[in-house]
Amino acid sequence: MRYKPSQRRPVQRLPEWLKVPLPKGDGFFHLRSLVQEHGLHTVCESATCPNIGKCWDSGTLTIMILGDHCSRACRFCDVPSGQLEPLNAEEPARVADMLAKLDLRYVVITSVDRDDLADGGAEQWAATLMQVRQKSPHLKLEALIPDFEGKAPLIEKVCEAAPDVLSHNLETVESLQHKVRPQCRYQWSLTALSIAANRFGLVTKSGLMLGHGEKKEEVVQAMRDLVAVGCKILTLGQYLRPSMQHLEVVEYVHPDVFAELKEIGESLGLAHVESGPLVRSSYLADQQAQAVGI
Repeated sequence: MRYKPSQRRPVQRLPEWLKVPLPKGDGFFHLRSLVQEHGLHTVCESATCPNIGKCWDSGTLTIMILGDHCSRACRFCDVPSGQLEPLNAEEPARVADMLAKLDLRYVVITSVDRDDLADGGAEQWAATLMQVRQKSPHLKLEALIPDFEGKAPLIEKVCEAAPDVLSHNLETVESLQHKVRPQCRYQWSLTALSIAANRFGLVTKSGLMLGHGEKKEEVVQAMRDLVAVGCKILTLGQYLRPSMQHLEVVEYVHPDVFAELKEIGESLGLAHVESGPLVRSSYLADQQAQAVGI
């Protein structure tokens, strides 16, 4: 899964297996109108997710809190950085009220990184989860959190709000962390997942993008590392370059490789591996959770 340096070259033509139809379902347009009406930030839109049509049509939504600009500038991510907004104290109640009106079965809440804040946004995170739970007690909640720089008290603050699934993405293998997300640390990510799984007993989930030049054995090692910290769910998907300012795609990984990695991951002890070129962390997240009994 890695070109030798002399073989590396820009990949220009998108394989057929990565082409998706434009959104057209009634569910998609209904949910889009509600999102616009209530002024919600969604990572589906901010990160230019290719699955927005399928997920929104099925009623699965990923909401982004703490603003729509990130304090970090990961080289794969389409969420804008800089121009950080002050926290809105009314955000937890507003998100809870809006979700109660949307009448969803499952929602993923995520956020930008806010390293500019003393607590990284942990207090706002906890307040949002608790208020959503109060307003929509039957709604299944997945929290896709930042790494909080591996600081245990901040991670614990979010875990105390008891989401049904606690998710945090490794994004790439250990050797490529600095290239892909230079302001993050592999160990910070493992620490966040370990605290959630082993101190709080939460179902934990992570995700990796393929196509940055990683070796197959590095992906397998990352899966072993995730199993070691108690991770239950893993998503594997193809990295797609959002713009010319982002990292080039080194390799388009064939669907057969994704299928093989799913088998390997589950044989290593992961309860469920969602693996395919178009898979993203929140891709049909409700079905991923159902696969492990949520």
